[in-house]
Amino acid sequence: MGGLSAERDISIRSGLAVYQGFQELGYDVVLVDVGKNIAEVIKKDKVKLAFLALHGGTGENGAIQGMLDVLGIPYTGSGVLASALAMDKEASKKIFLYHGLHVAPFVVFNRPVGARRRLAPASAMPKIDFDLPWVVKPTTEGSSIGVSIVKEEGSLNASLEKAFSFGPRAIVEKFIKGKELHIGVLGDRVLGGVEVRPSLEFYNYEAKYTSGLTDYIIPPEIDEAAYENTKGMALKTYQALGCSGAARVDFIVEEGSHMPYVLEVNTLPGMTTTSLLPKIAGSAGLDFKGLIEEILRLAVKEKE
Repeated sequence: MGGLSAERDISIRSGLAVYQGFQELGYDVVLVDVGKNIAEVIKKDKVKLAFLALHGGTGENGAIQGMLDVLGIPYTGSGVLASALAMDKEASKKIFLYHGLHVAPFVVFNRPVGARRRLAPASAMPKIDFDLPWVVKPTTEGSSIGVSIVKEEGSLNASLEKAFSFGPRAIVEKFIKGKELHIGVLGDRVLGGVEVRPSLEFYNYEAKYTSGLTDYIIPPEIDEAAYENTKGMALKTYQALGCSGAARVDFIVEEGSHMPYVLEVNTLPGMTTTSLLPKIAGSAGLDFKGLIEEILRLAVKEKE
C-alpha cells in the first residue's frame, strides 16, 4: 500500500481496510508501505504473496508487478502488460477501438520536449474536430486527478497545463452526456454495477472520496437491456486488455441512445469503505472479507 503516486492517501486507506479484513480472517499478514527499498522489505518480511492495494504510479502501471515477477512472488490483480495498458488511457483506448468497443472521440496532446508545462504554438497543436464540451485529463493518472471539463475553447490551454503537471501527455475527449456506470469484474464473471450521481459537476476526486457528495444506486436505474449490454461490454473490455483478478470497468451510457462508452479500466480499484468494487460485490452477496479472500484465491490460481 501507500507508494509514491498522487493517490498515496487513498492507497493507504485501501491497504488498511484489506489488512484489517485479513487479520479478522486469521491470515498471517503484514503492512508494507511501498518505498524505493521495497524489494529489501519484501525479502525481510518473507512475503509469500502480495495483495496489491496500490493505486496510480508504479503500483498500477506494471512496474511493481514486474518486480514481483522477477522475485518470483505471486500477486493479486493483473500482470505487467494489462496493468500498463490500463493505466495508459491513450494505449487502452486504441485497443478498445481495435476490439470494436465504443470510446468517446479523442485527441492526444504532447507537451513539447524540454518544457515542463509550456504548451506548443497553436499551429503545432492537434485539431479537435468534435463539439464542445470537452474532457481534458492526463493519460496516466487515476481517481480523476488532473481532470477538467472545458465548456469554452478559450479555457483549453489552462486545462492542458493542469493535465501536463501530471505527465507529458494529455487526452482531450468529447463529453458524452449520460449516466456513469461502474461495473465490477472478478475473474471471468461480472459481479454487477453501480450508477454514480455526484452532486458536483462530475465524479471528480472530491466527489469520489468525500462522504455524502455522491449518490450510489445499486442496481443502476437504467433500461434493463442497456444494463445487460453494458455488463457484457465490461467483460469484453476486461478481456481485451488481458486483465486478471478484480477490476472495475467504467462507462458513460449515453442519454437517448443507451450506448455504453468505455471510460477506463481500473486494474487495482479502491478498497476503502466508500469504494465502488466492495459496494458492487456486496450487492452480489459477497461481503468485504469474502471479496478480498476471493481475490487472494484468484492470485494463487493464476500462479499455479
